Amino acid sequence: MSGMEIERKFLVADGSYKQSAFASSHIRQGYICSERGRTVRVRIRDTRGYLTIKGPSADSGLSRYEFEKEITLDEAEQLMLLCEPGIIDKTRWLVKSGRHTFEVDEFAGDNAGLVMAEVELSSADEPVELPPFIGLEVTGDRRYYNSQLRRNPYTTW
Repeated sequence: MSGMEIERKFLVADGSYKQSAFASSHIRQGYICSERGRTVRVRIRDTRGYLTIKGPSADSGLSRYEFEKEITLDEAEQLMLLCEPGIIDKTRWLVKSGRHTFEVDEFAGDNAGLVMAEVELSSADEPVELPPFIGLEVTGDRRYYNSQLRRNPYTTW
């Protein structure tokens, strides 16, 4: 997959998303490079590996170029050894709301206590039906980028 990623991010106000979720998975991810708004990420999602390259954010953090390719689990585990210090560890819950699927990330480890939801859009002005667990919008707030959470974990705020 490659192209422009358009998404909004929100803090999660309560745990009701778990009752509405239709799937969940465990994610570990590290960053080979995370400088000047460009990132190269390695992700292990359950038993599958992915390599993702993201460009700098545009539209106040709403959109950015993204290239993602599935790689073998062994390749992902080997690439994780090259990552910068600090691994993101989280459980992702998928929740349907209207025509959209929200990805709710419940962080563990150094980011324990942080729960965020993201929704991908086809255009910046696409209307979204927000589920009741959605709290403050944090789209564009760099503190909530996973690459930044690796450097400056939520538990240290």
